[in-house]
Amino acid sequence: LLNNYRPETNAEKKQRLREFAAATAEGEDTTSKSEFQVKYGLKHVTSLVEEKKAVLVVIACDVDPVELVLWLPALCRKMDVPFMIVKDKARLGALVHMYTATCVAITGVNPADQGTLKIMQNLAKEKFNDNPDLVRKWGGGIMGLKTQAKLEKRAKAVALEEAKKLASLGRA
Repeated sequence: LLNNYRPETNAEKKQRLREFAAATAEGEDTTSKSEFQVKYGLKHVTSLVEEKKAVLVVIACDVDPVELVLWLPALCRKMDVPFMIVKDKARLGALVHMYTATCVAITGVNPADQGTLKIMQNLAKEKFNDNPDLVRKWGGGIMGLKTQAKLEKRAKAVALEEAKKLASLGRA
């Protein structure tokens, strides 16, 4: 699906602009830019997710340092944007005519590819967005020994105060 929406290379862009210039010189009315393309770059993809313009985000798993994209799945979950984690950043880079790419996003597809996009979105939501195993859970509710001792001491003190209070009320 993403190969159909690869961004154009510099040579393709030059050729398209030459054809556009020739068409406008002849007086024809044509559009200069292709409608949908794969967007790449961490800042660009982040802004697309924040604006809810991205319909599918693909993240590379071997980004170094991983902190660059560590927060992106959480942002995608928050904004309800389907995301996938794929094997190699070099693959994503080849997709967008670069050596590597940390993440790519697609903002829309042609009506012919709408069914494929829906399948990819459902797969991404099922495997990544809605997967409870991927959502980090911190702690198991087990406190350390010092904290347990402190809470027991506090509970004993409260129980002692209650006993004193009841004893003073019972005598009065």
